[in-house]
Amino acid sequence: MELTAKIITVIVALLHLYFLWLEMFAWTTKAKKVFKKFPEHLFEPTRAMAANQGLYNGFLSAGLLWSLLITDALWSVYVAVFFLGCVAVAGIYGALTVSKKIFYIQGLPALVGIAFYLFVIFD
Repeated sequence: MELTAKIITVIVALLHLYFLWLEMFAWTTKAKKVFKKFPEHLFEPTRAMAANQGLYNGFLSAGLLWSLLITDALWSVYVAVFFLGCVAVAGIYGALTVSKKIFYIQGLPALVGIAFYLFVIFD
């Protein structure tokens, strides 16, 4: 269970590193292919806003990766669950305000990771 939880944590962290890259460095190029419903003429004017969002995604990724480096097993789980919880809340909020697809891409993997960590804690 613990290994599965850590693998999910890595996957969520890598997803957020991808979001960082997309929003900070590829907003006016590759992001147009990902965010197809977003009007093309708005990519350039929203570049700084997207970069800010990317930075936040980077912080989430850093926290998730940091949780894997913590040597105290219980503290590591707490930090991972905290950051996965942040991702889950962002995914749920995104699903309610932007697109339900965000829940499946962000929220659901984070919630699955939390579930596995709960099995680790209460096993």
